Formats: sequence, structure tokens, C-alpha cells
Amino acid sequence: MFSFLRKLFTNTSNRLITEGDPMKKFLIVGLGNIGQKYENTRHNIGFKILDFLAEKESLIFESAKLGDLTTYKLKGRTFLLLKPSTYMNLSGKAVRYWLEKEKIPLENLFVVTDDLNLPFGAFRVKTKGSDGGHNGLKDIQNILNTTKYNRFRFGISDTFSQGKQIDYVLGEWIEEEEKQLSERLLKATEAIKSFGLAGMANTMNTFNGK
Repeated sequence: MFSFLRKLFTNTSNRLITEGDPMKKFLIVGLGNIGQKYENTRHNIGFKILDFLAEKESLIFESAKLGDLTTYKLKGRTFLLLKPSTYMNLSGKAVRYWLEKEKIPLENLFVVTDDLNLPFGAFRVKTKGSDGGHNGLKDIQNILNTTKYNRFRFGISDTFSQGKQIDYVLGEWIEEEEKQLSERLLKATEAIKSFGLAGMANTMNTFNGK
């Protein structure tokens, strides 16, 4: 009888620890600008990847403080998907708010963004680094006061003429890119799942350069 009770209480204790374990909760932030005119632009790939995952998993984003939010549960992990409503250049405020509100450790943050320095559709997953001239990453870095946070860069290439960078990143995908986008979006959602399930090191090994 004593061994049975000890087993019962031990299992209960373990279960409570698991349910409240902050290491099983992840904040996935897709960077972008709000508004219909930005919806299909290269700069909004962070939003687009999260929208693609939500559609595949029948999730619905709801308006919340500083952004649109939905929750995705997978194999005991909880992924909070956040699309900040602060506009790209002020993304850090939303990131900090939801990290603190949900008591999510910094190492469980995964920021999804565009990268001009990568070929279209190429991935680069890193645990730290500079903002690379990206204003969204720059603001997150300033607000969190660190460059050591996980980020997932999606290549949008740099095929624009001199002086046309802003027009390019805020421009829409060309037909050839559109044809390849669905496969790239699906692969990107796999990287997000891998981050929560397999860890950052395995995710980098699996998806970098892919």
C-alpha cells in the first residue's frame, strides 16, 4: 500500500512539474508589417510563414496586446505564434511583453525574418548575431539588450538595382518565386517545429543552407 501511495504522489508531482515547465513553451515571432498592402511583400515573410503554419494546423490568430496571437500544441510542447502589430521597426516591444507575460526563457525565443543576403528560399538558423541592417532585428536587440537570441532568416535575395532596396523588400514576389514559395513555406514550418522538438543545435544542422 505504501509503495502504491508513494508511486501515486510521485507521478502527480512529476505531472505538475511537466505542465508548468517553462522549457516546454516557445515564443515564435514572425516579423512583418500590418496592413493589406504589405501582406504579400518580401519583407513580410515572417508573417507569411506563421500564417501558413496556422492554416495547415487549423489555428486562428486573435488580436491581443501588441500583436496577433495563436497557440499551437505539439507533442507536449506549446508554441505561441506571434505577429507583432507594432510595425517592423518596433517589434522588440511585443517580443519583450510576451516573453515576460508567458514567462518564456530567452533561449525559447525564435524570430522569423527575411534576409537580403541569402538566395531566395535559403535558410539560415542562428543563436546569435548582428542585426545585419534589419530594423526589426535591430529593435529586438535594443529592447532585449542582447544579440544572443535565436533567429531564423529566410532568404529573399538581393536582385535589385542600386537605390531600389526599399522598393524591393516592400515589393511582392515575382511569378517564379511564387511557384516555389509553397514548398519553401512548408519547409520553414518544419524548422519551427524542429526548434521546439529537437532543439536549436539539431535545427541548425538540419536546416541551414537548405
